[in-house]
Amino acid sequence: MTKLAINGGLPTKTKPFPAWPHYDEREQKALTRVLESRQWWRTEGTCVTQFEQDFAAFHSAKHGIAITNGTHALEVAIAALGVVPGDEVIVPDSTFVATASAILFAGAMPVMVDICRDTECIDPDLVEAAITPRTKGMIPVHLGGHPADLDRLKEIANKNRLFLLEDCAHAHGSEWNGQKVGTHGIAGTFSFQSGKNMTAGEGGIIITNDDELERKLRSVHDCGRLPGEWFYSHFACGSNYRLSEWQGAILQVQLERLDDQRRRRDANGTVLDQLLADIPGITPQARDPRCTLNGHYAYIFHLESSAFAGISAQRFTEAMNAEGIRNQAPYPPVHNLDVFQNGAYKTRLTGEQANEEHAFLKADFPNSRRAATEGYWVPQYCLLGDEQDMEEIAAAIRKIQSHAASLLPGESSGAEKTPG
Repeated sequence: MTKLAINGGLPTKTKPFPAWPHYDEREQKALTRVLESRQWWRTEGTCVTQFEQDFAAFHSAKHGIAITNGTHALEVAIAALGVVPGDEVIVPDSTFVATASAILFAGAMPVMVDICRDTECIDPDLVEAAITPRTKGMIPVHLGGHPADLDRLKEIANKNRLFLLEDCAHAHGSEWNGQKVGTHGIAGTFSFQSGKNMTAGEGGIIITNDDELERKLRSVHDCGRLPGEWFYSHFACGSNYRLSEWQGAILQVQLERLDDQRRRRDANGTVLDQLLADIPGITPQARDPRCTLNGHYAYIFHLESSAFAGISAQRFTEAMNAEGIRNQAPYPPVHNLDVFQNGAYKTRLTGEQANEEHAFLKADFPNSRRAATEGYWVPQYCLLGDEQDMEEIAAAIRKIQSHAASLLPGESSGAEKTPG
């Protein structure tokens, strides 16, 4: 009789997923060239500059400004966009904390709104309802790689004269209506942290088609300098957010693989959608027909515990891991993080904002709560596998469903019964 691996049975996964990060002799040669050049600093080297140009061109953008990491990319963009104390910027409640904390670092207020239940991206209706005279802009997050509703968000931004800054940390090469993300608003930010779709361990970039904003971004990221001016001239408040030549060299090679990898992730995500469609209690993240390519930082689906004998999401995750299916944790709702609930965020605010009661602390965010408690994220590198890998993911879910009762408290492996 088949047992769950967590109860001593054989795991469903019979071969490992592709290793991540991926590298070969090209990265090794690129690093050796930087080493032997002795130009390890971006100001003297050429790797970062070339990567900026190539990454921007891949996304059909005019400019790229490489940054130390994705969090700093948001901070630099917000500073260059002129966000100041007293301003508000609207963000989704389901995202990594950096989307909100970058606004706080400017002394402004992140205003959280709930996400759409199906796509898990920011709800445009709630964005529009949250606009006040203090609102300066919005930062939609393309969660898991699926673009937010950029048509509606652009309409709202233009109507209210707000900036639209895309957080593309999950969405390298994703497309909306055939146009790559990061170019639908004033700018887009990306992350190259170790788990992202291309990586140098850390790193980030901002892309934009706006010449004036590019000049400001480059100044903020390089200690307030301006291109072409004397090295010790500083024209604005900035800091050192420069990427190193080591990371630039690696990212140049990583970019060479991105087109093939994004298409493979997208295709395997479609296969999983088909395989999971017939499993009761499993609902994949919905795909809007205007999403013409999903770069898939993660494949996201939701678990309805009642279809799995009432087991918790944590217990389901433990069983999936034992079957050899990897996961990464969904984001907790931003408004519920300790930094907000304990009031620490107010230390970044001034004036009226610092003393006001903020309704989001007690508001209900049902969809972001559902995403955090019922979501299962399959990491992006798993989607670089083949069709057998996708079939084994689905087989593991079916196996757990068939033997879910054995995972309930008080049950043992011996309590498993053959279904039917």
